[in-house]
Amino acid sequence: QVQLVESGGGLVQAGGSLRLSCAASGRTLSSKHMGWFRQAPGKEREFVAAISWSGGSIYYADSVKGRFTISRDNAKGTVYLQMNSLKSEDTAVYYCAADRVSWRSSISITTMGTPDFGSWGQGTQVTVSS
Repeated sequence: QVQLVESGGGLVQAGGSLRLSCAASGRTLSSKHMGWFRQAPGKEREFVAAISWSGGSIYYADSVKGRFTISRDNAKGTVYLQMNSLKSEDTAVYYCAADRVSWRSSISITTMGTPDFGSWGQGTQVTVSS
């Protein structure tokens, strides 16, 4: 079981930036695809971005494409989400998640959903004021 801890959330004005981090402990992340999801009040959890275990494949939701960047440092066991040009509609609790299985094919990150991720962090709040 992978334990994940997110950090970096906070309050920011519209147009600003934040960088979220997700640190893993317990087991290595280097063999697992990683994802970021978010959940706004009264809404379902939604996909934000995913990165393959190698870092060679990346996939974004249309709503964040061009503004958010996902990356990973397997040596540090950490995944990042750089969020630029933030909008009020980005306000949500952000969660990182680790794939249930290891060494999945890279192309699979384009079709993975919440059931495919077996380990989740506790979430970090991002609030964007307009």
